[in-house]
Amino acid sequence: MTEKTFTPTPDNSPAFREALGCFGTGVTVVTTDSGNGPRAITVNSFSSVSLDPPLVLWCLANDSHRFNSFNACQHYSIHVMAEEQQDQALRFARDGLDFSHAVWETDHKGRPQLANCLARFDCKLHAKHEAGDHLILVGEVEQVMYRTGKGLIFKRGQFGGFADLL
Repeated sequence: MTEKTFTPTPDNSPAFREALGCFGTGVTVVTTDSGNGPRAITVNSFSSVSLDPPLVLWCLANDSHRFNSFNACQHYSIHVMAEEQQDQALRFARDGLDFSHAVWETDHKGRPQLANCLARFDCKLHAKHEAGDHLILVGEVEQVMYRTGKGLIFKRGQFGGFADLL
């Protein structure tokens, strides 16, 4: 493949997106209670921020149909999806209102918690920062759950996982 060099501008945002897609990320589903029922959104913009205090962040597109629900939330859960949860992640990417395909329960703060994920970070909102066409949400982690297993990975527009080493 030929190497491409460019200055990112609105006119070449597809190329910028393609370059960003070279970085593989884990897949997460963020859930909250909107007051009108549970809401979910699939995101790959998840990162740790701080160990003390325990902070994590994720990014929400300003033009997301779910922006109002997540912009207003004070408590949410971030689920690191397992490799076998690809279908669930895709369904939540398309529709954040339909939980009929998921096994879940609500915790004492109203956060919908999905079953069978690799890890879950139950957060309370710590800070919000406007950043271009996204909102950065920083959460203080109140509780963590994790287990062994293979994670769902997203790279260059495709889902996958890691192969076992021989």
